[in-house]
Amino acid sequence: MRIVFDCRYTRFDRHDGISRYTSELVTELSRLHAVTMLISDHRQLAMLPALPWQLVNAPTSIREPLVALRVNRLHPDVVFSPMQTMGSWGRNYRLLLTVHDLIYYRNRTPPRDLPAFIRLLWRFYHLSWWPQRMLLNRADGVVTVSETTRALMLKHRLTRKPITVVPNAAGALGEAAGAGTGVRRTGPATGSLVYMGSFMPYKNVDTLVRALADLSGHDLHLLSRIGDTEKARLQGLAPGARIVFHDGVSDAEYVSLLDSATALVTASLDEGFGIPLVESMSLGIPVVVSDIPIFREIGGEAALYFEPRDAGGLAAAVHQLDEPGEWAKRSGLAIDQAARYNWADSAQILLRAIRETAQPE
Repeated sequence: MRIVFDCRYTRFDRHDGISRYTSELVTELSRLHAVTMLISDHRQLAMLPALPWQLVNAPTSIREPLVALRVNRLHPDVVFSPMQTMGSWGRNYRLLLTVHDLIYYRNRTPPRDLPAFIRLLWRFYHLSWWPQRMLLNRADGVVTVSETTRALMLKHRLTRKPITVVPNAAGALGEAAGAGTGVRRTGPATGSLVYMGSFMPYKNVDTLVRALADLSGHDLHLLSRIGDTEKARLQGLAPGARIVFHDGVSDAEYVSLLDSATALVTASLDEGFGIPLVESMSLGIPVVVSDIPIFREIGGEAALYFEPRDAGGLAAAVHQLDEPGEWAKRSGLAIDQAARYNWADSAQILLRAIRETAQPE
């Protein structure tokens, strides 16, 4: 069976969520079965394993609808893409597509780093369900990353095809700090609160900043890249609060900041998974997160929850970690919860889905 893995969403310097999903999953899958990667830029190879590859157009290219005509030359049995928008016209192979979330049907602002034309198409695409249904039903199977998203897809009848949950995991970040070694912590090294994520409106970072008014013993570390205008706006929400803007961090810096933190915090209104939760929990660092279905799925009994727009509730949850024995308890629960997610298991699930797609009943 010839498997082709679409790696064209891999970043050049630092992974985002889909880029890390691609890199970690193709690495583990290649340990189970031969894989050929599709790339659209040679710089992506630095972030990917040393596997056979083929250069094709970028997924945002005007040629994308016909990319299958080039992929056909590789004679694949199954092509797996970590996105749902891979062109499929004229394909001679079976196809698995991925839906990570349905966030942009409820939060319509597209990612700012996309070209203007793509942002316009993005808004049109998410105005109704039919474009998504059309794409997914042209595939032979669909992958998603959580039971929460799978349930939403079924609710909205997004596809007639089988849906397989292939979860995210912590991967190399957890391994870098010795996660999963069984070491149990008794308390945090610092009072730092860490947020890893973008500053899109649905991420609700404002609530994190406002909570600092009741968290005098803590500082908030915002790790992602941020523009000057947004930085000034957030600072204005909590004058005098201790906010540290990192404007991007390496994996090593990220692990170091997490490893010494009191908690990872996020007030997101919507997510498809929550990789930072697993990354933090794998290090034994508690997570304090908004009470939304996906975080209940990922955080389980280990996490502390608050209503998404309730800054006071967030502060109260952080203060709960100051109670005798509470931080150590949550740290232990976090390690156990994170152990449920690993890339090797996810690759096994994906390979089963690929085999079922290649040889349908």
